[in-house]
Amino acid sequence: MSGLLMQTLFRNPLAGPFVLGISSGASLGAALLLMGSTFLTGFATFSFLSDVSLAIAASIGSFLVLFVVMLVAQRVKDTMALLIIGLMFGSITSAIVSVLAYFSSAEDLQRFIFWSFGSVGNLSIDQLLLLGTIVAMGVLLSVRSIKSLNAFLLGENYAQSLGVSLKKSRLTIIISTGLLAGGITAFAGPIAFVGLAVPHLTRQIFDTMEHKVLIPAVMLYGAILMLLCDTLAQLPNSASVLPINAITSLVGAPVVIWILVRKRKMMF
Repeated sequence: MSGLLMQTLFRNPLAGPFVLGISSGASLGAALLLMGSTFLTGFATFSFLSDVSLAIAASIGSFLVLFVVMLVAQRVKDTMALLIIGLMFGSITSAIVSVLAYFSSAEDLQRFIFWSFGSVGNLSIDQLLLLGTIVAMGVLLSVRSIKSLNAFLLGENYAQSLGVSLKKSRLTIIISTGLLAGGITAFAGPIAFVGLAVPHLTRQIFDTMEHKVLIPAVMLYGAILMLLCDTLAQLPNSASVLPINAITSLVGAPVVIWILVRKRKMMF
């Protein structure tokens, strides 16, 4: 859903949480929490690794990167340049994470590395309830923005002519994306590819741009794709589980390439 919101807001088929640096911002927030004890000694001992603090840190990180990207978007109208800028923000956050990793203790580094592999398991009931609450708020804001999202498909001028408040709509979409990308990244790790690919797969299947259809559809197909990838990540006759990040890219990318080559056009 985050990918769908970003692709519609920027009217660009390559937009997504990872491409625009939003997931990288969430990873930076989590890295500061998990590996920042070296720089935050004394203060870091205050229940720093609680579920709430991790979700808040990841959401704040994604919000900050998304707000900066939106500010740049006001000055840069070329969407390709905007995507490159988003990738640069992702590189900056990755560099900061690398510095934190270099100075962190072995225990903190191991905790962050395992988190960065991505996983849809090992969550307690309390964590699931908190994650479900965050996702529900993001979904509710997305549903309330359906009219604005449909209007944005034809450009900001057209949306404004329909009575859509551009500033309010952008802010709502930003908050929704930040909650979804930040919250899920906090609990499941930075799982790549899904946010970019699932909206395209859904559009090809339903052949529509109507967000009343796309919003529930991307949730359903995203869940199905993640469950399939998680099933493939379980090694047969072994207690080991492959990083789900690797499976989502290895399985999903060829499928999207095949569909887009077959259709010979990319809808957004």
